[in-house]
Amino acid sequence: MLKAGVLGAGHLGKIHLRLLAESDQYELVGFYDEDAINAKRVADEFGFRAFDNLNELIDQVDVIDIVTPTLSHYQCAIKAIEKGKHIFIEKPITNTLEEAKGLIDLADQKHVKGQVGHVERFNPAFLAVKDQLDQPMFIETHRLAEFNPRGTDVPVVLDLMIHDIDVVLSVVNSPVKKISSSGVSVISQSPDIANARIEFENGCVANLTASRISLKNMRKSRFFQKDAYISVDFLEKKVEVVKMKDAPTEPGQFDMILQNAEGIKKQIYFENPDVAPNNAILDELNSLANAIENNTTPVVSLKQGKQALEVALQIIESFNSPS
Repeated sequence: MLKAGVLGAGHLGKIHLRLLAESDQYELVGFYDEDAINAKRVADEFGFRAFDNLNELIDQVDVIDIVTPTLSHYQCAIKAIEKGKHIFIEKPITNTLEEAKGLIDLADQKHVKGQVGHVERFNPAFLAVKDQLDQPMFIETHRLAEFNPRGTDVPVVLDLMIHDIDVVLSVVNSPVKKISSSGVSVISQSPDIANARIEFENGCVANLTASRISLKNMRKSRFFQKDAYISVDFLEKKVEVVKMKDAPTEPGQFDMILQNAEGIKKQIYFENPDVAPNNAILDELNSLANAIENNTTPVVSLKQGKQALEVALQIIESFNSPS
């Protein structure tokens, strides 16, 4: 078993602590939180060991799980990597691209594994259809959330939209050609609502919308590709797959047939892939353990985390750029 330590014991950090303690692939050694009062509260509530010194925790583990505010991701990760420790780091990978590059370079030098916490890659609804996503040419995503002061210190693109940016980049095998976007600040100092249009060199277009001041929560993505429409509801963990094939010569009574202007007939049919329940956070943590033990590339590598950050920052930069 890999010995693990957690940096940060806030809302998400406490979830990671509990799941690492439950995992059969890790031995949870303890955690460090710079807020001593909070650290004592968490230690008393859960019984996990709170370390007074960050370096002492790093020295005693194989893996460091970084669940601190984004501004501290780089410094925490560098300290761990310098000591040859593998890292799990919550999204976004770092605050700047320069930090991400430095982190990746050092990880390569030290031969350590790193995974970024883009948890939607482990959402059971996405997993149910991932293998059916084949060169989508139009993607539309909506990630809407009710207002929560936590996270409003960063633009909604880095808080919410980056989840969908990562998913889109993972299924579109093509470089980004052009990005245009708009963002509006309603309550926060940074944009609370954003829309981005990402054009890829292969012709695919992704239209992403994110809001953190909505009246209801929504996390849906729709993928359009040749002869197929695939809808993923990340929140309700449901999928919808609609496909087309050449119509039979003699359609059945209940077959759904479409005919285009050229007279070509297609049959519409529906698939209902099984959505296997899981704990996405536990699965992403365990997947890093598998990558370490099997010497394979993590599902969401540090380089992929950097790519998602790069696109997110380009979207933010585009807010104030003339189209």
